[in-house]
Amino acid sequence: MGHAGRGTVVPWSRAMRVTEVDLRRASRAGSVHGVRVLVTGSRGFVGPWLARHLVECGDEVVELPGSTDVTDAGSLADAVREAEPEAVCHLAAQSSVAASWADPVGTFGVNALGTLNLCQALVGASRSGTFPRVLLVSSSEVYGRVEPARMPVREEQPFAPVTPYAASKAAAEMVGLQWWLGRGLPVVVARAFNHTGPGQAQGFVVPDLAAQVVKAARGELDRVVTGNLAARRDITDVRDVVRAYRLLLSLGRPGEAYNVCRGEAVLLSDLLDRLMELAGADVPTSVDPARARPADVPVHVGDPTKVRDLTGWQPSVGLDQTLDDVLASLG
Repeated sequence: MGHAGRGTVVPWSRAMRVTEVDLRRASRAGSVHGVRVLVTGSRGFVGPWLARHLVECGDEVVELPGSTDVTDAGSLADAVREAEPEAVCHLAAQSSVAASWADPVGTFGVNALGTLNLCQALVGASRSGTFPRVLLVSSSEVYGRVEPARMPVREEQPFAPVTPYAASKAAAEMVGLQWWLGRGLPVVVARAFNHTGPGQAQGFVVPDLAAQVVKAARGELDRVVTGNLAARRDITDVRDVVRAYRLLLSLGRPGEAYNVCRGEAVLLSDLLDRLMELAGADVPTSVDPARARPADVPVHVGDPTKVRDLTGWQPSVGLDQTLDDVLASLG
């Protein structure tokens, strides 16, 4: 990499030693394959969707043993040595904003310390000075409240985290950047905005609303209880998100971050109305103050220009399709 103490980046494909331009063309054609990818957090919401997409693209997916704790540096190092990855998608995280208020220390442990332990393990496992490419999945929550004049949010927007979760993700990004600048571990950051789809657990806005709407359509509920529906969110289907992750793992520039988003904000009250229409439900709503966050961001919409220009990625699943699939998965 040009100076002492830094490793070299493992080629994206063992069979191909090509330029970034060639990789971009090959990736768009779907011909880059055969990479051994370690997916941390593979048993969460996004993990199975990402693993499925990687396999469909011809990659080999390896997982951490179920007992692996990313806050335990020793066990994580052992698991990484055993996995021998050529690339890594780091999804493992405490991903609930609400839970981060209840346990900020635990959230920092998983999200920031876990990222540090992973970077250290990957560099320590190198036998030849070559390091795997790493996609570090961060969150648009790091931007915090952004003035309307600065929307849609671009990657150069300064961090202004307003929740423990957001602060932990900002810290994780700094860890990844430090390991790239200090040791040459090629870490690319994906700043994911809101995303949803079938299989997302309760505790997030779409599955929380959808689960109630399904019950209302069956006559099991006479109202839908909500939090703040005045917020606007940029929501992308998980199936589009995992396509972006693989492209960034392949083509993203180390040390840089990329928004993964649709670039349009939807009012949450409109989203609930659409869920009701799709499910054939017609019940009143009521606001539960207990569901309000201690600090909330009223409008959150990103600019996907950077990832689109680099990779050609753009969302292909419409919001109605996403919502319909979520409803079907709960029915």
